[in-house]
Amino acid sequence: MSAGRMREAALLLTGCGLCLGSTFPLQKLAAAAGVPPASWVFASTLGASLLLTLGAIVKGVPPRGGHGAYYVIAALVSFVLPNLIVFVVIPRIGAGLTAVMFALSPIMTLTVASLVARKLPAPLGVLGILVGLAGVLVIIAFRGDAGGADATLGWVLLGLMIPVCLASGNVYRSHNWPAGADPLSLASAINLVAAGLLFAAVFASGEGMTGLAMVASVPVLIAAQVLATGANLAMFFRLQHVGGPVYLSQIGYVVAAVGLVTGTIWLGENYAPATWAGAGVVVIGVALVTLAQARASR
Repeated sequence: MSAGRMREAALLLTGCGLCLGSTFPLQKLAAAAGVPPASWVFASTLGASLLLTLGAIVKGVPPRGGHGAYYVIAALVSFVLPNLIVFVVIPRIGAGLTAVMFALSPIMTLTVASLVARKLPAPLGVLGILVGLAGVLVIIAFRGDAGGADATLGWVLLGLMIPVCLASGNVYRSHNWPAGADPLSLASAINLVAAGLLFAAVFASGEGMTGLAMVASVPVLIAAQVLATGANLAMFFRLQHVGGPVYLSQIGYVVAAVGLVTGTIWLGENYAPATWAGAGVVVIGVALVTLAQARASR
């Protein structure tokens, strides 16, 4: 990667992490206001996808057909499932602990990529995976008081499905990226499909118009969520195109930091010292994985 692309990737990584990390407090506040999960995620995804589509049209790269299966799989694995899980677990384990789950994305991405390639990662990468998993075990054992949340083992384990989905989506999108496709065009198409899937989920779950009315009752929260999500996705697909799936997954570092800080300061969440120590161990594991990837790319 050239120096110019490295600088671009670093700026995109920071921007994505800040935008995504800022959505966790918004989602917790929406859940506290009684907004049901499918309706909230649908509304935020639809709003963001419309912004992306407008941007793609202005840029001259409107979403195009011909990649239906790619759009559906990428939308379901990368956005629909993890976003629904995030909204469901945040009230139970807290915004900060949910954000920590994103820090596992690089480790999970390397693991999934190695499984797809049927090739073991370098010894340093294996060490990073083991260290990261050790940090997760510490976090599970000492979950803390997430602002009164019920951080039981079951909810934490469900939260661990977030990095699994993200990693699978990272690898799938990179391995199957349509030739010559523009990142903004893909972001628009995939999120339009995701909005369609979530619209079906709103009525399949029984939320229906009542759930959508609850979203409308918190206009400031949903507007902020749409703007943050749209900005994140616009940078996200460009970052994947520039940096690749493993570099992209490092968004988790910034997300975890922003989520823990905002959860602690803004939402009054409290975590045991062992939980913070576990988060530090996860960061060490991620750093080892990143170093292994840097050596491999050289």
